[in-house]
Amino acid sequence: IFLIYFLSEVVDIASWFIGFSRYSSSSVFCLICEKYVFVTGCDSGFGHLLCRKLDKHGFRVLAGCLTETGADDLKRVTGPYLKTCILDVTSTASIQKALEWTQEEVGDKGLWGIVNNAGRSLPMGPSEWMRIEDFQSTLRTNLIGVIETTMNFLPIVKKARGRIVNIASVLGRVGVNGGGYCISKSGVESFSDCLRRDIQCFGIKVCIIEPGFFKTQMTSLQPLEKELHRLWQQLTPERVIMNAICDSDLSRVTNCMEHALTAAHPRTRYSPGWDAKLLWIPLSYMPSCVVDVGLRLVMPRPAKSI
Repeated sequence: IFLIYFLSEVVDIASWFIGFSRYSSSSVFCLICEKYVFVTGCDSGFGHLLCRKLDKHGFRVLAGCLTETGADDLKRVTGPYLKTCILDVTSTASIQKALEWTQEEVGDKGLWGIVNNAGRSLPMGPSEWMRIEDFQSTLRTNLIGVIETTMNFLPIVKKARGRIVNIASVLGRVGVNGGGYCISKSGVESFSDCLRRDIQCFGIKVCIIEPGFFKTQMTSLQPLEKELHRLWQQLTPERVIMNAICDSDLSRVTNCMEHALTAAHPRTRYSPGWDAKLLWIPLSYMPSCVVDVGLRLVMPRPAKSI
């Protein structure tokens, strides 16, 4: 299994370095302008960039933003066919309201794609520093929010025989730190696999995006440092590692999302980022003892208390 994975990733990496994308447009669907796509978490980062790309290509984009400011910022840089709604994926009422709005927009055509992008990374830190509420807040957004949004929107996706694209993480494969983030992303992986097998008979594709580390608000060191100091004032994160592995080119991720929505034969999993291909995914196939030693060498550790 590892050999098969390794060979496929060698092709990916080679094409990456020579500037040729395997996610070519030769197999995209026609009549894109007639297809509706709903994206969550569009205030910034991957969701914001994806909406701009899809809008430029002619999709009818329905963007779920957490704040009015995020919605206004997105509308200022997109065309007249992109529409926004306020969506908090931790609120059942908010999800229901967004669904009703979407049903009115898509009508009998159904929803071609839903991209579950909304998420949070904090609180994050050593497990013994966490309260139960710290786990619950992240799981409510990253896992339960994905499940609840997907299950509510599933009937209109079935109507279009469309796509479900769930944003997981390489940390869903390799748990590296405490808090709910790694747990939630592992849950997204499992939920997506189960859902894909349950609904494939309806012609619906379920795709998983597993990004490595990219420079977004979720990987910004200032909020992370503030949160760690909140948990324990003596902890100082090692900045060099995070800065070294974070990729600033967010389009590597949104290109995968776009391919999942437009390709005739999308991949089940996409792993954008050099660190995902060369570090995290290979590491996930290693024996646990090897992973433990490797992470001990590279990950930030709290100062020992006396």
